[in-house]
Parts: sequence; C-alpha cells; structure tokens
Amino acid sequence: MKRSHEIDMTNGPIFSKILIFSLPLMFTGILQLLFNAADVIVVGKFAGSLALAAVGSTGSLVNLLINVFIGVSTGVNVLAARFYGSRDNEQMFRCVHCSMALSGILGVFVGIWGYFLSSPMLSLMRTDPEVLPLAALYLRIYFLGIPATVVYNFGAAILRAVGDTDRPLRFLLISGVTNVLLNLLFVVGLKMSVAGVAIATAVSQYVAATLVVLCLIRSQGSYRLQLRSLRFFRDMLVWILQLGIPAGLQSTIFSISNVIIQSAINSFGYIAMAANSAASNVDGFIYIAMNSVYHASLCFSSQNLGAKKYNRLGRVLACCIILVMCIGLLVSGVIYCFGPQLLSLYISRADADRDAILAIGMIRLTYIGLPYFLCGLMEVGSGALRGLGKSWLPLIISTLGVCVFRILWIFTVFAAHPTLEVLYLSYPISWFVTPAAHFTAIYFVQKKLKIPASV
Repeated sequence: MKRSHEIDMTNGPIFSKILIFSLPLMFTGILQLLFNAADVIVVGKFAGSLALAAVGSTGSLVNLLINVFIGVSTGVNVLAARFYGSRDNEQMFRCVHCSMALSGILGVFVGIWGYFLSSPMLSLMRTDPEVLPLAALYLRIYFLGIPATVVYNFGAAILRAVGDTDRPLRFLLISGVTNVLLNLLFVVGLKMSVAGVAIATAVSQYVAATLVVLCLIRSQGSYRLQLRSLRFFRDMLVWILQLGIPAGLQSTIFSISNVIIQSAINSFGYIAMAANSAASNVDGFIYIAMNSVYHASLCFSSQNLGAKKYNRLGRVLACCIILVMCIGLLVSGVIYCFGPQLLSLYISRADADRDAILAIGMIRLTYIGLPYFLCGLMEVGSGALRGLGKSWLPLIISTLGVCVFRILWIFTVFAAHPTLEVLYLSYPISWFVTPAAHFTAIYFVQKKLKIPASV
C-alpha cells in the first residue's frame, strides 16, 4: 500500500508522476540558492567587505566537498530506488542502515579532518593573508556542521528513492528560515561577523539532519530507520561506493575544469570577473530548476529496472527529455528577457563600471543562459544511465565530452581567438556533444535489457 508521500514509479502514468516528483525538488534547489544569497547579503551588508571576502574565498573548497558527498549519496539513491521497485524489503533494510551508518562515519571523519586542516588548505589556495584568519575561522566552524550535511544528503537520497520529495522541501524550508534568523541574530545583533554566519549555517544543517532522521525513524515503510540496527554490510557498502564514487569523481573533475575556465576569464580583468560572477549566479537558477529532472530520471529508471518494467524505461527517458526542455527553455527565456534587471541586483548603482559589467554579463547569458536546456539534456542522460546501474559510463562520457573538450578548447580555439564569446561558446558545444553520447549509450543499454537471455 502506497503512503501519501510515496510515488509508485512502476505503474500508471509517467509524465504526471515525474512532474509531481520534480516540482518539490525544483523549489528545494531554488530555496537553497535564495538562502545562500541571504547569507552573502547579510555578511556583506552588516559585517563589511573583508568578512564577505572571507566567506566567499571558501566557496570553491566547500562546494568541492559537498559535491563529493552528494555524488556518493547517488549510489544510495540508485540502490534504494531499485530495491523499492523490486519490493525487496530485506535489501532495502540493509541499504538504509548501511548508508546511514556510512554517512555518520564519513561526516565525522571529514569534519575532524577539515577542522584541523582549514588554514593549510586555504594557504594552498593562495588566500589573501589579510583575509586568511577570518576565512579559516569560518571554515573551521563550517566543518563542525559537515557531519549533519552528509547525514541529511544520504537521508534525503533515501526519501527521493521512494518518491518523497515534498518532506525534504519542508525540512529545507525550516532549516533555511532558521539559518536566516540566526544570521540576523549573530551578525546584526551580536556583531559576530563570519563566526556568526558559520554558526548559523552549522546549526541549520543539524536542524535539517535531525528532521530527516526523525522522518526515517517514524516511517512505516520498508525504508524505516532503526538506530539500533545501524551497521555496515560489506556487500552493500561496496555496492554503494561502486555506484556513488564515480558520481563524486565527476563532480570533482568538473570543479577542476571550472577552475581552468575561471583562470581564462580572470585574464580579461576584474570587470569580466565581476560580470561573470553575477551572471553565473543568475543562470545558476536555470541549472537548479533542471537538475530536479536529473533526479527524476535516475529514480524512475532505477525503480522500473528493479521491477523489471523494461518497457517503461524508454517512456521515462522521453518524458524527462520533454520536461527538462520545457523547464530549461522557459526559465532561461525569462532570465534572458530580464537579464539587465537581474544582473543589476549584484552591482552597486554607484559603480563606475556598471554599464560594462552589465554588457559582459549579458554576453554570458546569451552564450550560456539561452542554450542551457542542452545542459539539462546532458543531466537527464547521465541520470538515466546511473539509474540503470551504469555509474562509470556517464563519468567517462561527461569527462571527455565536457571537461576534456573545454580544456582542449581553451588551449586551441580560445588561444587562437581569445574573446569571451569564443570562451563561452565551449559550453553549448560540449552540452550538445555529451548528451548525444549519453543517449547513444542508453539506447544500447536498454536494448540489451530487453533481450530475454540477459534478464
């Protein structure tokens, strides 16, 4: 019997269920971006530019770590969806308890490791000496909240696997409001600067983690969590890591390629850097909106694979393609039309370079923002392959089609024609090539699944 928060992805209409699954995830991502923006606004307005620089200088390191955790939690998502689809309650029990035990160990280990290595890591990143003490303080406190971040991501992955995306949205809303209120208390009221922002972030993460754990404990389905049953099952642990590590590696490789691209952008001076920063924040909303369909592609494919409903796999992919294109084209069109107004939110009216920053920002929105739906297609293809249990295949395709291609582009085409337009053109071209390879791989994987001898 299905409970109100669960979605049966193996029977009935597909498109409407994918839409019901994706919309809460989309709002979750958008809320997360808005809450992050609130953090930056509070520290920038009330703690000064030095504090703002300290918080901003940790962003790439924090994102790298979080993306690795989210990647590993993908293995949990795939397996839990597969066992739920196949109604294998025993394997579901093992998956839930092994993954939550893993999340606790991983979180504590990385939290301790990061706390003591914050200053050395920031020094290796050549953080400005004036900013370094504040940045290290922020990062040390932030790492104290990492265990909660990992637990939340693994718990939310289990809930997504059974089709529950509305409760994680509620948990994030409660956590985000807590974060904003604590920011105002610690930074504005108590004048705690970056320490206040970091404490507020860490506390809000523990709120989210507590809510998701309580949700799993109180669940009545096969994914119910019993704390006394937390343990490692060797075969399940290996399976989770085999599926999750490639996704984590992909995020890491993407981060490295983005550093190289950012270096190329930096060569155009601070105006281009400011414009790219503002525009990337704006077009980030397009990606977040489409990323919800990636999770739908992964979960629906995995559940139907577990249920051996191979005839539904092609329809799941088709519905995800249609939905991600609709979302991508709609959101990117709105953002492009209101591009100057949105970019203005990030630029002071008194800034002498305001017009130049707006003009360059619109170049990015033209070359990257408008064709962003192609990136959505790439994500859907990657999610479908992972849902089918082929975790290394999208890593290889994405690494070659996106990372390697863009790096080669920088050292060849961009080197011959060093303009921002040429640099940004590498994005839509890589987004066109990579999903084409993903969909070709999916065709052969699904074709193999439909051969009776292979089932």
